[in-house]
Amino acid sequence: MFSMKPLSSPLRIVTGLALACLAQIASADGLASLETFMRTARSGKADFTQTVTSPAREGQAARSKVSTGTFEYQRPGKFKFDYRKPFPQVIVADGSTLWLYDADLKQVTARPQAQALGSTPAALIASAPDLQSLRKDFVLQSQPESDGLQWVLATPRTKDGQLQSIKVGFRGDQLAALDILDSFGQRSVMAFANLQANPSLPASTFDFQPPSGTDVVRQ
Repeated sequence: MFSMKPLSSPLRIVTGLALACLAQIASADGLASLETFMRTARSGKADFTQTVTSPAREGQAARSKVSTGTFEYQRPGKFKFDYRKPFPQVIVADGSTLWLYDADLKQVTARPQAQALGSTPAALIASAPDLQSLRKDFVLQSQPESDGLQWVLATPRTKDGQLQSIKVGFRGDQLAALDILDSFGQRSVMAFANLQANPSLPASTFDFQPPSGTDVVRQ
């Protein structure tokens, strides 16, 4: 569950993609903000700080690790997470394939994107055209304001996945925080900075070619 390296897991993918797609929001109500995003946000970029905390175990306190990097996305279904510290790692979705590159291991994992994302916030944010479509897979609820932020909670209707819930916090018209809880009790919180809504991103942003000398594993 806990690793000294950024996690190469659906949780990471979920975390990364949910950030990408909620960068342009203009309402204080969580559901209204989400609806506004789905109508208007087509691309975005941001810096992020991610804190992953493992649950406490018998005789062992909860432990946390912090990663930083940059994020870019383009709807529908394209995104890139570039983890830079403390370990380099890249996650790219090009619309058909999800690529996970671990520089230290010199390994690339490639998965069909639809299969890898499934019923996750990634699918919730990147694919569905409106709130009605989202509600087929998620229970969506505006949450009370806390920590000076407005929140929306998304809970998967199916209980067989790794995601337990995801909360997204907004301050004014900007995404401020993303809080993901998985079914094992691991919590991942992202804080965002330098958000840019609807920038012009080159198509090559989401192209990925495995670096020379890396092992490519297709699943």
